[in-house]
Amino acid sequence: MQKRLSSGTSPYIWAVLSLLPFYFIFQSSSTKEIIIGIALTIFFFITFRFAFISNKWPVYLWTCILIAISMTMTILFQFVYFAFYIAYYNGNIKSRVAFITLYVIHLVSTTIAINYNIVLQNETFLKQLPFIVIVYISVILMPFNLFNRKKQEVLEEKLKDANDRISELVKQEERQRIARDLHDTLGQKLSMIGLKSDLASKLISKDPEQARSELKDVQQTARTALNEVRKMVSSMRGIRLKDEIVLVKQILKAAQIELVSDEEFKTAHLSLFLENILSMCMKEAVTNVVKHSQATSCQISIEQSSNETILTVKDNGVGFKENDFGKGSGLLGMRERLEFVNGTLEILEEEGTTVVMVVPHDVKHKG
Repeated sequence: MQKRLSSGTSPYIWAVLSLLPFYFIFQSSSTKEIIIGIALTIFFFITFRFAFISNKWPVYLWTCILIAISMTMTILFQFVYFAFYIAYYNGNIKSRVAFITLYVIHLVSTTIAINYNIVLQNETFLKQLPFIVIVYISVILMPFNLFNRKKQEVLEEKLKDANDRISELVKQEERQRIARDLHDTLGQKLSMIGLKSDLASKLISKDPEQARSELKDVQQTARTALNEVRKMVSSMRGIRLKDEIVLVKQILKAAQIELVSDEEFKTAHLSLFLENILSMCMKEAVTNVVKHSQATSCQISIEQSSNETILTVKDNGVGFKENDFGKGSGLLGMRERLEFVNGTLEILEEEGTTVVMVVPHDVKHKG
């Protein structure tokens, strides 16, 4: 159970509180009480150290000893400030059951010790009443504040781990996609090149003309494979929305469909990975407009908040229903891409078709 003191003025506050008990102890006229006070103070700090490095049931033991010393110092020497140490320690306890149990014990014991001195009307105690009120409020509020802050830190750490795992899954999925693309792009063509090369070597003496024809096929297949590899490598570099919109304009212009959009797409909160996904989905949506909508205009807009980006593609065509998934529309692929980054795809039918694509900003891809 490792704990960390905060920086800033905290070290000085702790230093003053560590020296303060000796001032109260030496106010006593009895040598015996002075010796008892010094011994209790030293024992308190030793126990406090053991409490911080303990786990499970010893936490209860050390905390109860600390509470007993604090009560004794409050009653004998009117020194209540050890309660501040215990409140800080309680807030750092990880177990909720242990935290609640020791919090209640400490609060009750501190209340008893303070009220005991108030009933006796101890002059030294009453002089420091404003500071005692501050300590008492700290005993009530500090443990919960620290306990909740520790829980928040744990949750943030878990969220960071989850984002790291998502990043690894994204990279793994990207590797698998590249492997599939390589297999689909090169596998068949390299096999064809191998077969035709073997055939040409057998025909070169028997039928030179046929052998030349086979070698031409090998040459053409090799060129095609090279072009496809170049396209695939180019797509791996990632596509920006501002670059994709240029291609979209050309597609719509060729189809004689008017494009209505912002002059410039602002993507301040988007990573290249998420922007690439939106670019592919936008191109697919526009392709559907050209192929299926019979539209005369297409409106593309992008909205951003601190949490998400919304890309909308709207046409004034005959409509395209969401249940047309899997019919060559590419909608299924769009939905899978968006769901992979916790995004959503929505199809709206009203005076044409509206495709709404939403991606959150909290899914990060690390290259």
